[in-house]
Amino acid sequence: MVCLHGQPKTIVSDRDDKFLSHFWKVLWEKIGTKLRYSTTCHPQTDGQTEVVNRSLSTLLRVLLKGNKKTWDDCLPHLEFAYNRVVHKTTNLSPFEVVYGFNLITPLDLLPLPNIPSLFHKEGLSRADFIKKYHEKIKSQIENQTQ
Repeated sequence: MVCLHGQPKTIVSDRDDKFLSHFWKVLWEKIGTKLRYSTTCHPQTDGQTEVVNRSLSTLLRVLLKGNKKTWDDCLPHLEFAYNRVVHKTTNLSPFEVVYGFNLITPLDLLPLPNIPSLFHKEGLSRADFIKKYHEKIKSQIENQTQ
C-alpha cells in the first residue's frame, strides 16, 4: 500500500494484537500515522475492509481449491482482477475510483497477428492462463456481489 499510495495519515483497524502491541504503536507514532480502533460495540467502523477481505478470501479459496501452497502466486492476479471489476455500490471499479479511469491490459487489445516467428509459445499459454484467470475471478466477484 505504501509503495502505491504513500504513507497513510490514519489506519482504522479492529483491536488485533498486531496493532495494539507497543512496537506498532511506537512505529506508527514515529512515522506520523494515527491509529484508530473499531470497538466491539461498533465493528462496522472498518466494515468495508471486512467485506473486501471476505470477498478476497472466498475468491482465493475458490481459485486454490485446496492447493494452499500457491496462494502467493494467485494474489497479484486476484487483486488486479478485483480492482478492475465494476462494483454495484459505486458503479465503478476500485481502480477507477482511485485513478479516474479503468485500465486496459494487453489482453483487452485486439489480437496480434499470428506470426509464429514473432512470439514465444510459453508467452501465449501464459497470456491465455492470465486471461482465463481474470475471467474466472471476475465471474466469482460478480456472483459474490449479487
